Amino acid sequence: MEYRRLGASGLMVPALSFGAGTFGGRGPLFSEWGTTDSQEARRLVDICLDAGITMFDTADVYSAGASEEVLGKAVKGRREQVILSTKTGLPMGDGPRDAGSSRSRLITACEDALRRLGTDYLDLFQLHAFDAGTPVEEVLATLDSLVQAGKVRYVGVSNFSGWQVMKSLAAAEKHGRPRYVSHQVYYSLIGRDYEWELMPLARDQGLGAIVWSPLGWGRLTGKIRRGVPLPPGSRLHRTADYGPPVADGHLYDVVDALEEVAEETGKAVPQIAINWLLQRPTVSSVIIGARNEQQLRQNLGAVGWSLAPEHLAKLEAASHRTAPYPYYPYERQEGFARLNPPVFAAPR
Repeated sequence: MEYRRLGASGLMVPALSFGAGTFGGRGPLFSEWGTTDSQEARRLVDICLDAGITMFDTADVYSAGASEEVLGKAVKGRREQVILSTKTGLPMGDGPRDAGSSRSRLITACEDALRRLGTDYLDLFQLHAFDAGTPVEEVLATLDSLVQAGKVRYVGVSNFSGWQVMKSLAAAEKHGRPRYVSHQVYYSLIGRDYEWELMPLARDQGLGAIVWSPLGWGRLTGKIRRGVPLPPGSRLHRTADYGPPVADGHLYDVVDALEEVAEETGKAVPQIAINWLLQRPTVSSVIIGARNEQQLRQNLGAVGWSLAPEHLAKLEAASHRTAPYPYYPYERQEGFARLNPPVFAAPR
C-alpha cells in the first residue's frame, strides 16, 4: 500500500482508507448502506490491515453513533496500528445543541467519540460541515484546546466551500490555532466539481483531499450500464438519490468509457474509477467502503498499478463538463495567473 502525506502535515496516510459508514445500520439511510456488526467489522478490518489500509473513517452521525461503536470494537487491542478519523457537526437530534460546531458541541462530540471508539485520542477530528452560526475563532479555539489536551492530533474539515476554508485558515494563522490539514470531499468521475476551486485551494494551502464516495453513490460499480435496466427493488435506485444528481446521458458516457477501459486493461469498473482518483492532484487518500468481504477485496484491486495516459485521456474526455463562471474560459485564467495546468486544468 502506498502512503502519502496528509496535505502539508507530517501525518502519513494510506492511499486507500476504509469508510465505516456501513457499520451499525441504524436508521433508513444507513441501513441501506449496510448493517455490518462487530464480528463482520473485525473481519473487514483484518483484511484492511493485511493489505496495508490503516486509516478508518467514521462520523458520529453514522447510525447515530453505532458506526463508531462497532469500529471501536473491531480495532480493540490494536489501537497503535490504526489511524482513527471521525467527524462531527451534522444533527444528532432535534435539540438546539445537537448540531453545529459550538464549543459545547465540539467538546461533547469529542468526548462521545472517544468513548464510543474506546480510545483516548483521535488521530483526525473533522468538522462534517461549516457552521455559519458559530464564529470561526470559537471553533478554532475549541479545537486548539482539544489538541493541547492530547485528545486530538490533527484537525480537518469536510464539505466546506472555498471561502469557508480560507476564512478558517486565515483565522488560524492570525490567532496561532491549529490549521486544517485535510478536506474530506465528494469527488468522482461523475462529480468533478472539486476541481474548479477546492483543488487549487488545497494545493495552495496544503490541504490533503480525502475523497468520499469515489464510485458516485454506487453509480460506478459496474452494475449501471447503458440500455441495461436495474432489477426492480435494487438498492441503487434508493441510495443514488441521496447523492448529487447526475444527468443520465452524462452518466452513461462515463460508464461507456469505463467499460472500454475495463475491457482493455482487464480491471473491474470500480477499480478503474478509484485508480483514476489516485492519480489526481492533491488527493491524499480515497475512502473505500464495503458491505462484505467480496466488495472490499475488489476495491483493494484499485492499487498497485496505474492507468495508462491513453486511458486517462479517454476517461477525462467522457467526464468533461463545461466550467461554471468564473472558471470558464479556464485557459485564459491560466494565462493571467500563470498557474500550473496539471494541477489547475479544467475537467476533461
